[in-house]
Amino acid sequence: MAELHIDGLRLETLRAGRITPLVSGIDLRLRQGCVTALVGSSGSGKSLSCLALQGLTPPGVRCTAGRVALIDGDTRRVPARGQDIATVMQNPRSAFNPVMTMRAHAQETYRGSHSHFEDELRRFATEVGLDVPRDLDLYPFQMSGGMLQRMMIALALMSGARFLIADEPTTDLDLIVQARILDLLVEEVRLRSLGVLFVTHDMGVVARVADEVAVMEHGHIVERGTVERIFHAPAHPATQALINAHLSLYPEHILT
Repeated sequence: MAELHIDGLRLETLRAGRITPLVSGIDLRLRQGCVTALVGSSGSGKSLSCLALQGLTPPGVRCTAGRVALIDGDTRRVPARGQDIATVMQNPRSAFNPVMTMRAHAQETYRGSHSHFEDELRRFATEVGLDVPRDLDLYPFQMSGGMLQRMMIALALMSGARFLIADEPTTDLDLIVQARILDLLVEEVRLRSLGVLFVTHDMGVVARVADEVAVMEHGHIVERGTVERIFHAPAHPATQALINAHLSLYPEHILT
């Protein structure tokens, strides 16, 4: 099974003419068949780290250190975005071109044989629960947020990537659709042995989908462990605050 290693990632920006660190030397290990939750409060550096590990640092942000490597047996190489790593974003509507159908989006990103395209598209679209072929000829404005999120997952699966970055993919969805998307992601991890980095601040989502947890605060990873250990014995104050805030709202969610 392959692993994705992120070592010593550092990001900084200029504020009022002064260098300001944003992410300070974080390390992560993602394994195929495992969901790693990256959690923390808003502004802790989670989403920025995910962009940087794909080489997508936004304007004004500089990566000053760090390496990302795909480890597969004795092979070590730089992973290719869209081939080794796929992404499912928080707001799917912003990810689609409004004048292109779902089929056209798939054609634009598909890297396999042209003769297999239609079969592959139908297979993955059906797998994520879309109505095939009807939904494939729709434009983004004709689809709900949940349908677009399913399509984004289908496109990620079509890429053949072994690792998936899911950056708060259910935040903008209602609870019923959120549950369906989470179940879908967990099922795809099982079926395809995907390695998933799931970014969230929702500890209920962590309890539902994660195997391992890394907690960020102010650009640092301050604690990591299995989901059971993090919930039952959080050591860092930032982790304790996340757990306590969640359990104050949902006391029935204590893991047993």
